[in-house]
Amino acid sequence: MPQSIKVSVDAVVFGYDPEEGVSVLLIKRKYEPFQKFWALPGGLVEDTESLEEAVRRELKEEAGIDVTYLEQLYSFGKPDRDPRNRVISVTYYGLVRPKDFQISAQTDAEDVAWFNIKKLPRLAFDHKHIVDTAIKRLRGKIAYEPIGFELLDKKFPFSDLEKLYQALLDQNLDRRNFKKKIMAYGFLEELDESIQRGAGRPAKLHQFNKKKYFELKENGYNFDLFL
Repeated sequence: MPQSIKVSVDAVVFGYDPEEGVSVLLIKRKYEPFQKFWALPGGLVEDTESLEEAVRRELKEEAGIDVTYLEQLYSFGKPDRDPRNRVISVTYYGLVRPKDFQISAQTDAEDVAWFNIKKLPRLAFDHKHIVDTAIKRLRGKIAYEPIGFELLDKKFPFSDLEKLYQALLDQNLDRRNFKKKIMAYGFLEELDESIQRGAGRPAKLHQFNKKKYFELKENGYNFDLFL
């Protein structure tokens, strides 16, 4: 019996904001199935495009954004995941600053918005499972690779980095131990500059040294927040 399987792509675009925490980009579906439900941006792969081209096109068409970096997450292929056809979804995830994007609903999306990952609406298809899988992957990755620096200002107080990691990991960190571990790797530089926030003491500013980080990575360093 010949196969009649379609291939789609879906994107879990996480956003981080110091005040809002961690959010995910969702679109409201204009058509059935799951009309008016919130869902991940995505759609069928066209015959002439790669998976990466397809997911970028869908993000542009449905949410009006162009995400620079997306990483393949997982393939979801339960036979009944889409009521119309047998559809396998190859999913991607990324991490961005929402303030860097001007989102707009387009094509078959009626609306587009950022939702805090702790306050998600009911989602179409198996998209809640996909989001949960992406959250698990993100938290696993951030514990073993210092991702997320691009979500901070070029120069930032260490407390901003700590706040970022606490939001992404959804847990409190031992502040002294966390700083000791991060600074020991050598890819975070303390600058001779300070910033005043509130009534407390001025905080020293830091910056991420990408060159040092890539040198460490090339030499096979072991980054682990929980060792």
